[in-house]
Amino acid sequence: MSLGEIWAILRRRWYFMVPFTLLSLLGGGYLYVTVPVSYQSQSSVALLDSSAVARLAPTFGNPISNAGGSLIVTADVLIRTLESSDAAKELRGRGVTDPYTAGFAPASDSPLLVLSVTGTDREKVLEETNTLTAFAGEQLKALQSADKVPSPYRVQTTPVVLPQTPVAKSKSRYQDIAAVVILGVVSAFLLSILMEGVSVVRRRRRAAPSAAAPKKETRAPRRLRAGALSRRVDATAILTVYLVLAFFVPSNLALPALGGVGTPANVFALLGLLWYLATWLGGRILPAPGTRLPRIAMCVLGTAVLMAYIADSMRESSHQEVLGADRGLIGFLVWVSLVVLTSAGVQERGRLDVLMRRLVVMGTVVAAIGYYDFFSATNIADSIHIPGLQTSVAQVTAMDRGSFTRPRSTTAQPLEFGGMLAILVPFAVQQAFDPVRRHLHVLRRWGPVVLMAGALPLTVSRTSIIGMLLIALVMVPRWKPQRRWAAIGLMTASVAGFKVLIPGLIGTITELFASFLSNSDSSTQARTVKYSAIVPYLEEHPLFGRGFGTFTPDLYFFTDNQYMLTLAEMGVLGAIALLVLFITGIHQGGSIRRLARTDSDRELGQAFFASSLVALVISATFDSLSFPMFAGMFFLVLGAGGSYLSFVRREAAAAAPAPVPGKTPDIPSPRLVEIR
Repeated sequence: MSLGEIWAILRRRWYFMVPFTLLSLLGGGYLYVTVPVSYQSQSSVALLDSSAVARLAPTFGNPISNAGGSLIVTADVLIRTLESSDAAKELRGRGVTDPYTAGFAPASDSPLLVLSVTGTDREKVLEETNTLTAFAGEQLKALQSADKVPSPYRVQTTPVVLPQTPVAKSKSRYQDIAAVVILGVVSAFLLSILMEGVSVVRRRRRAAPSAAAPKKETRAPRRLRAGALSRRVDATAILTVYLVLAFFVPSNLALPALGGVGTPANVFALLGLLWYLATWLGGRILPAPGTRLPRIAMCVLGTAVLMAYIADSMRESSHQEVLGADRGLIGFLVWVSLVVLTSAGVQERGRLDVLMRRLVVMGTVVAAIGYYDFFSATNIADSIHIPGLQTSVAQVTAMDRGSFTRPRSTTAQPLEFGGMLAILVPFAVQQAFDPVRRHLHVLRRWGPVVLMAGALPLTVSRTSIIGMLLIALVMVPRWKPQRRWAAIGLMTASVAGFKVLIPGLIGTITELFASFLSNSDSSTQARTVKYSAIVPYLEEHPLFGRGFGTFTPDLYFFTDNQYMLTLAEMGVLGAIALLVLFITGIHQGGSIRRLARTDSDRELGQAFFASSLVALVISATFDSLSFPMFAGMFFLVLGAGGSYLSFVRREAAAAAPAPVPGKTPDIPSPRLVEIR
């Protein structure tokens, strides 16, 4: 359905659009008048080393210059204490009834805390901020007294920034107004499209009895004027725009009100979902047959997300956790959009092939940007600034490991860069071997493979190397001996080439795995500590979790493991749903290979198998679905696998010999056996 057709439907159903839009505008105006403006006051508190420690280090006579190191742990304990329910009850008894927060100061490596109170009464907010600031010092003193810390060794608090004059915070009010207006307009849009679809079905039913009657001469339908609005739009075109936004707008840039899920690509994906609903409800498109498997997997995940959202609403969660749960629902709708558009929206295999080629080409460009980051020891994404967007990832700077700068290209983190390329490399290999593309120059076919696979070691990450090994173990053994040995020789030569061209890179990667196996790596030890630290949260809500999107690093800590994060946020049900997603992708790849009638389709199935297996394994090395670019590519590939499986099944069914009418298969008659 083109944009012109959608506009024509909305004009015909004006009696839905106009009233609902006016009501939503009136509702927004009512909120603007009645909802009071919120005010926020902040104060900053620093932790100071004890006087005994200061005397032991006369060079650092100023205690503030000694602030750091182990005091970070002390500050973290104090923050958790202030955020606890017991502290909230005691503060309510002291008159602090408005929402308050306590956390580390942004972009600060020292134990500097920021305390803030938000409310509608400006004078009361200022008083509550003073009370909260004093209460923080009392709590730190009580904690040390309970642990019987000698007085000379006690850590002290001192206000660095006194409670500030409350500042008006109108963004939340505007967000509520925008939500009411958007809800009204979207409801009117969907209702108009739904009624159009009902009228189309009725016209078809009325026309069915007269189908056998001789047709009368009718006028040719009026054609829309040629223009941008009358051009045919399909799912491949929409997903192509999504890929452009996802790959070339840094994934750490997002709309401030939506946080990490508010990237331009995600917002466009939600608009794509509305387009699909309009086209489907308008009777212009039907889901492609045989593509339900990935959507069923998404229904399982949706059940886990909704149950976790209900579990979060039933406990005493903070305001930040409530916002995180809302953002989690938005992120889930983005994933649903990608799966629906790829599995149900793409109606022709040729268009799906075009989409997968564009996916590989754009991924190659992102990989090429990573080479620039690596050799220039910088991050090109840091120099990209788009008005209206702000970074959703704190302290995104060039990351080093050894003597090498780890590239991240347009992603938010080197791990996301490596993980995203690892799930795309199998499709680059499949397209390079595709007989249909043999007429192309060798650089056009093998350039994406060389650039993407070569960028993986540059991340100096165990995740990338594990992904490369899995791809080789899954794809190479399935090849013919001649191709297999050539691939093994090429990979061996590549290792030697990296050792010569980039001295020290292979040694650094080898040391990473050696330290991991010996448990002497600080990164490995930090992750092991987190596994034990997350157990109490799992015990609190084992079945449905704390709420999808609520276990954020600013409130808790990085898990560096998608399975542990899913257990904390969605419980056991969420972990099962996550495994269902990965296993669905693996199953689709295996089924495509089993049903394929050509070598090209068999390699395509193996590519889907390898990509999903890589996603399953490396999700244990970082919180993969928390990164928008990796998550977007995974769900797009998941939906594309279901679509390809449908095409392959239909082709296999069409090629099967049809049974001869009236002829029954020969069934051997049973023999009588004499029993003695």
